[in-house]
Parts: sequence; structure tokens; C-alpha cells
Amino acid sequence: MVKRNPVQNFMRGLIRLVIFAPLWMMFVWPYFTVSRFRFDGSILWIGFLTFAIFWIANLFAKMVHVLPQWQRMVLLRLGKSVGVRGPGFFLIPPFIYSVARIVDIRITTYEVKATKTLTKDNIPIDVTAAVELEIENPEKAVIDVQNYWKTTEWVSMEALKSTIGGNDLRPLLSETERIAEELKAGIDKAASDYGVNVRAVRITDVGTPQSLVEELAVIARAERSAKAKVIQAKAELTVAESLAQASQLLAGQPNAMELRQIQALLDISKEEGSMVIVYPAKFGMGEQIAAATAGNQVDMHKPGKFILKDSSEMQ
Repeated sequence: MVKRNPVQNFMRGLIRLVIFAPLWMMFVWPYFTVSRFRFDGSILWIGFLTFAIFWIANLFAKMVHVLPQWQRMVLLRLGKSVGVRGPGFFLIPPFIYSVARIVDIRITTYEVKATKTLTKDNIPIDVTAAVELEIENPEKAVIDVQNYWKTTEWVSMEALKSTIGGNDLRPLLSETERIAEELKAGIDKAASDYGVNVRAVRITDVGTPQSLVEELAVIARAERSAKAKVIQAKAELTVAESLAQASQLLAGQPNAMELRQIQALLDISKEEGSMVIVYPAKFGMGEQIAAATAGNQVDMHKPGKFILKDSSEMQ
């Protein structure tokens, strides 16, 4: 619906006043003089002249058109389209020219809903999409179709149902951007014949049955668990391969195992509550000294651990 234009209404009212007032004073006012005024036939003539002057003033006023930046006027000359006018100020002569329609070319967004539509894998879903469009060719939108808005909405509905029927449920849920692009291409192809340009289509909601949602959740959990097990198995295989390579390298060097034992002792000593005691192998009392030292340092009633290491094992 085209809203009232205050600037245009003001200019038309001013033109009516400028034309009506002088003509009325010139042709009608003299009949109100005392010498010429009559109540018999003069009053009918005064009414006729007033109406005629007002009609002429209104005719000239309606020639003025002022359109804002977002409106366009489709103009006809003797019933044939002669193009689009606007925005701004312009005059349209009466009788020969006529206005077919004034359209709003601003971007418009509306929702399209497809309820209980079957997907390719026979699952009923409800899909809601937002369509963003604008009038690209006002002349085609007015001349080639009676109601471009309803026609575009119908085309959008058909394209949405066709897109749903051509895809499985999983892509509709996970690949919404690709589905939206396909839907936009289908709507734009048909709407271009009506002078309408589809700027964007967005899938706003995909409604699925609750039982199906629960089944999909179970399938998703199973798939995640299977992937986790595969990753864990690959990690264990990598560790086993690395250990096999390390054992081969250590077996090939005569002193490599002793160095590895020392490194293991250092790692153990870093743990809290652990103690490593190294004693000489050739000294007979070494083992007893180490045991006594460990007994003095560690309370056996509390959790802890100590390691006695023979120095002969470290040679």
C-alpha cells in the first residue's frame, strides 16, 4: 500500500488554491453584488461555476507528482507503457497519460513455510525459510504480472518443497548454506520473469519429529564413540611402533641400557614420596646401610616407596 506523500499533497493543495481563488473571484464573485444577485437562476449558475473552477484547479493539481527515493511510477500513454518515472518532481499531463502503478523498490523480506513435506528418504519435516527480494524492473513487475508479490511467494513455496523433496534429511540439517543457495537459484530463475531479484534465502528452521531426533542422537553418539576408539587404536599402534624402534636402538648399543636405567631413576626420583638410594655393589654392608637409611627417612606407617639400587646394575 502506497502511503500518503505530505510534500506532494502540500504542493497540490497550493496549486488548487492558486488556481481556484483568482478564477472564483473573477467569474463568481461579481454575482454576489447587490445589483446583479438573483435568487431564481443565479444561484444555480454560481454553483455550476464554482464546481467547474474547482474541477479545473484539481485537474492541474493532479498533474504534479513528487516521489521519494524508494518509489517508482510506471507510466502509460494512451494505454501503452512508456517507461518508469521517479524519484523527484515531475508533471504528467492529464487525459493522454495515466499512472499504471507506483511500486516500492526497497528490499523486502518474508517467510515461506513448508509443512509436513517429505524428504528424499521419506521423512516428513517442517522447513521455514526467509526470502529477501527487491524489485529490479518495475515495468515488468507491473505490466507482465498482475500481482508480483503473490506470484513470487507462490514460486518460493514451490521451490522450497522441490528442494526438500530432492534432498535427504541429513544434508537439510547439516548443509543449510548449500540448500539455501539451491533454493535461491530456483526462486530467482522464476522471479526474474516478473522483474523481481532474489537477493538471499536463509533456512531459519527445520522441524523434525521428536522420535527421529532421539534416533539421530543415538546414531551420533555411536559414531563419536567409534571414531574415538579408532583414534585410540591408532595412537597405541604408533606408540608400539616407537617402542619397537627404541628397543632395537638400545639393543644395538652396549651401554645404552645402563644410560636408560639412570634416566628412569631420575624420572622416578621426581615423583613425590619417592626415594632412590644408590650403593656400591662390592661393599658387603652397602645393602644394609641403604635399608637402614631408607628406614630412617621413610615412615613405614605412611604410604610411600623407596628403591634400592645395586651399583653393579649401573655399570
